[in-house]
Amino acid sequence: MTEPSALTIEAFQRFIRDRYLATDSARGTPGTFMWFIEEVGELATALHKAAGEGGATTGGENLAEEFADVLAWLCTLANINGIDLARAVSEKYLAREGPEGTK
Repeated sequence: MTEPSALTIEAFQRFIRDRYLATDSARGTPGTFMWFIEEVGELATALHKAAGEGGATTGGENLAEEFADVLAWLCTLANINGIDLARAVSEKYLAREGPEGTK
């Protein structure tokens, strides 16, 4: 794997594909989407706690891990659905100055 400062969306998606594609493909999109949503829920909980709401605060390390998990599962979903995330992001957000409206 490359150094974090040199990591690209393409390289990370390829790493996830090379390591997990057989298992991920067998699970399919519906099952994988449920895992993705579970990770989004864990990220939501970590963000909530990091903001000092909903109980004890969580360290930034846990928050960073939850962001990483969400990205990994997003790459998994893209892989099993034939989506090149780097291309999708580039076409939507970098070409033609990005989408209209606000994010």
